[in-house]
Amino acid sequence: MSADRPGAPGLTLLARRAGQEPVSWHTGLASVEHHVPIGPGTAFNTGSVAKQITAHLVLLAARDNLIHLHQSAADLLPRLKLTDVTIADLITHTSGLRDAESLLSLAGLRDLDHYTADDLRTLAYRQRERALPEGQFLYSNTNYLLLAELLEAVHRTDMADLARRRIFDPLGMHATGFQTDPRQVVPGAADAYRPAGGGWQHTQTPVALPGPGTLFTTAGDLDRWLGHLHQRWQHDNNLLPWEEVLGYQMADHRPYLYGPGLYADPRPGHTAVFHYGHEHGFSAATHLTRDGLRIVCLANTTDLAADHAAAAILRELAEHPDQEVEELLPLAAGRARRSTKATTDGHEDDGGQLPGELGGFTCDQVPGTLRLTRTGDTLHLWRRGTADRLTQTSPLTYTGPGYTITFDAQDTVTGFRLDLQRAPGLLYRQRRC
Repeated sequence: MSADRPGAPGLTLLARRAGQEPVSWHTGLASVEHHVPIGPGTAFNTGSVAKQITAHLVLLAARDNLIHLHQSAADLLPRLKLTDVTIADLITHTSGLRDAESLLSLAGLRDLDHYTADDLRTLAYRQRERALPEGQFLYSNTNYLLLAELLEAVHRTDMADLARRRIFDPLGMHATGFQTDPRQVVPGAADAYRPAGGGWQHTQTPVALPGPGTLFTTAGDLDRWLGHLHQRWQHDNNLLPWEEVLGYQMADHRPYLYGPGLYADPRPGHTAVFHYGHEHGFSAATHLTRDGLRIVCLANTTDLAADHAAAAILRELAEHPDQEVEELLPLAAGRARRSTKATTDGHEDDGGQLPGELGGFTCDQVPGTLRLTRTGDTLHLWRRGTADRLTQTSPLTYTGPGYTITFDAQDTVTGFRLDLQRAPGLLYRQRRC
């Protein structure tokens, strides 16, 4: 795997059996170009693992009577048009709000374009109805972007300062913080990479979104956080963490539930809370069992997956309960490599033929225009100036890279429904000149 090759990025692993000291293992480089090795002080972007911190801050605000979980989020976010969405809905991903980052390509942004949290909130505030019926789970970073804005409004400070004062400093997590600006230097931070032509290419993009992500931390600091979470869990009368104030909801993968920024496995003998994160070439995983087993995995390359490593560590610990953790971590790391294969970006050459124009289409939920063209029997959808070749899967349904479109009628193209994985139900109508 890449972490075994000289000059390659890698990962850090930490495991702590209940009642024992933590054991760490590191491999690879934090900076390929400067040949800086990954070590215990290396900070990684944890992606969506940050959601449990954001949710914890919201629940502390509710405990302090600054907010009420079942009040309308629009009470504190006046630009939000969905007045029946509660703060609890945002926490548990049952708001029905589409993921704003998934809408960026439809709005015309390219991969390396800079965008801000307020750009995404503007897309979120265009939404006038739930993408799914009330109570249904739709994982969406928009929910936690709005929770961060809500916290900043209530506390009159930014997320970085609030989290530092309320969580990180009290727990001794001094290497942890939210990056609020992509130009901000994070001490000890790893860079993230992907394999490219026998070498490596940087993957970070110019954006920082505290709340749903952009949390930099070390494995040791995440171990401190999981210890704090486990202490709280022990006082919750065998419920899941914070379950006495916020019920967990059925999530996108049975039998797992979702609560305050945490997935939960409620099965007897398997009870645990966990979360994974993937952001800008980084990946992260945390896992905490009811009896106190803690797992932390952090990686800085796209060909290693922290969630795969976490699953491998759990298997090794279960199969070899008497073996030393130091001996098991390298074995688990060997299973962490993400399967890779040659892929295309979904854009097809039209062979130099002049495509037949079917028109431009707009959606009131997303700015910008999408175009449909036809070359022979092939349909193309144009966005960001490039064409996606559509594959027909039924008389009215076509698929593109990461989405499905369903036409209103077979013979006349007047509109279609576009379903992105985290932003379904976008209705596009032909633009009238």
